[in-house]
Amino acid sequence: MNILLYFKAVGFFLMALIGIPGNVYILFKFAIIKVTEKKLLPTNTILMVLAFMNLLIVFSRIILQFLNAIGIENFMDDSKCKFFIYTYRVGRAMSICSTSLLSCYQCIIIAPQTRLWAYLKQKATQNVLLITTAILLVNLIYRTSLMYAIVKKNSTTSPYTLHLVYCDMDFLTYEAYIINGAISACMDFLFVLLMTAASIYIVYVLLCHEKSIKGKRSTDRAPGKSVEYKASRAVIMLVLLYVLLFGFDNFMWMYTLTLSNVTPDMNDARIVLACSYSALSPIVIIATNPKLQQLLTFLKRWKFFFCNSKAK
Repeated sequence: MNILLYFKAVGFFLMALIGIPGNVYILFKFAIIKVTEKKLLPTNTILMVLAFMNLLIVFSRIILQFLNAIGIENFMDDSKCKFFIYTYRVGRAMSICSTSLLSCYQCIIIAPQTRLWAYLKQKATQNVLLITTAILLVNLIYRTSLMYAIVKKNSTTSPYTLHLVYCDMDFLTYEAYIINGAISACMDFLFVLLMTAASIYIVYVLLCHEKSIKGKRSTDRAPGKSVEYKASRAVIMLVLLYVLLFGFDNFMWMYTLTLSNVTPDMNDARIVLACSYSALSPIVIIATNPKLQQLLTFLKRWKFFFCNSKAK
């Protein structure tokens, strides 16, 4: 194994090592809360969807990248390629949609109590699951690019081919290549724009709230202690992480549209950026969600116990 493949194997292994337990913990913990408390906050419902989609991305792309890096080859056929690429595309689309929905929902929740915002709060809170299901159905129908997925062969492909580990996305014609790429990029930028605008408004509302309570008693002006403030901060952190990682990914994707033949190294760099969110976002979610703090408390107690035992 050469040094490049070694680093790729270690990198994707670490992403899987972080992403799988983190997302499974989020799903498991919220499922327990749903069963024991008979209810789940809308934001936590969206986070469950995000965690599940993150797992789909880990298994349909990160694991395959790791297997390829350690030298496992030739276990795919065309149907498996279509399945894994379709799963990844749906998971990736739902990941950005869930993050965008989460930021828009939090924006509505902390907005001033006007008649319009109150109406939107009521409808959004009551229909989060319905909205999420509708978005999922749209993505299940829309992600039709799997028709271009084929297993890698020794035969020559067209110049308009994306090489994705075990599979190729051969678009055959320049028109199909550009149209699919442009639609994907435009959809991503639309949702990035939505989550960015919502996050900017959240910051604006929090700043206005903090300014309005200046001069009051110190016990009354602790926005950091409010549930809305903590939830908003968590959403902003997720959006920043998404924009940072997927922003670079989409700019690279748009650059590849100008090329007639994209190298595997270019695709590997894009895959690292696209998959990092699925592995890193659980860390942000667990660290900022009060319902998930039991894991951090357990780790702190274990560290304290271990340090005391070592000192003795």
